[in-house]
Amino acid sequence: MHLENKKVGIIGTGKMGQSLLRGIIRAGKAKPANIYASDVYEPALQALKDELGINVSTNNFDTVDNSDLIILAVKPQILRNVLRGFADHINENKLIISIAAGVPAATIEEELHEDTRVIRVMPNIAATVGEAASAVSAGKNASAEDAEVAMEIFSSMGSAALVPEHLMDAVTGVSGSGPAYIFPVIEAMADGGVLEGLDRESAQKLAAQTVLGAAKMVLETKKHPAELKDMVTSPAGTTIHGVHALEKNGIRAAFTDAVMASAKRSREMGK
Repeated sequence: MHLENKKVGIIGTGKMGQSLLRGIIRAGKAKPANIYASDVYEPALQALKDELGINVSTNNFDTVDNSDLIILAVKPQILRNVLRGFADHINENKLIISIAAGVPAATIEEELHEDTRVIRVMPNIAATVGEAASAVSAGKNASAEDAEVAMEIFSSMGSAALVPEHLMDAVTGVSGSGPAYIFPVIEAMADGGVLEGLDRESAQKLAAQTVLGAAKMVLETKKHPAELKDMVTSPAGTTIHGVHALEKNGIRAAFTDAVMASAKRSREMGK
């Protein structure tokens, strides 16, 4: 399956579903006329239709029947019921892509026909600004080409990596939940700036750009984060004093524990 001229369906138009819709259109991966979206909340659907020019419906059958590939962007807790609602409308020609956190491809395959082609993806909310970190894994019936289609879609709104499905809970802990770990960091850095006399707007802008710049250095230089840290920590300087304060307060253990707790919850949700 090549994405060009294929019809794309999205079931669930919450924050992530809307981010995916906008990302796909912004990247030119599908024409609005070839995109179908469904949800239970009609006013939001109509707003998306007016904004993006896509096809919308409160009936999932309309999305499923008109689409070559269907992205499931509903909450994990209701995914089984949603799948049962349109299982008889799925055939071997349709590709299913699920972004439901913690739900294995096998669970989706069980609810649909056993030969259904399923791709599981873990993106994050940064898809909203075209900077998502997404992991892609293929179900037992999905082909390499199916995985390439998913990679094409999710690479268009950030970066994507192919991973074995048994590591998707770890992915959830690192990048799926990761933005929520970083937002308080930016807020706290800005608070420190305000405490030292900066106005709130300037402090927040400087903190956010600092996080963005540091991340870009890791990605573009491909240097180990520790090596980059050493580049800016001169002997007895300001930065090493700041780093010492972070280490004294257990920053490494706090972030590691956050990843592990999120991954654990992802495993629980998949049972």
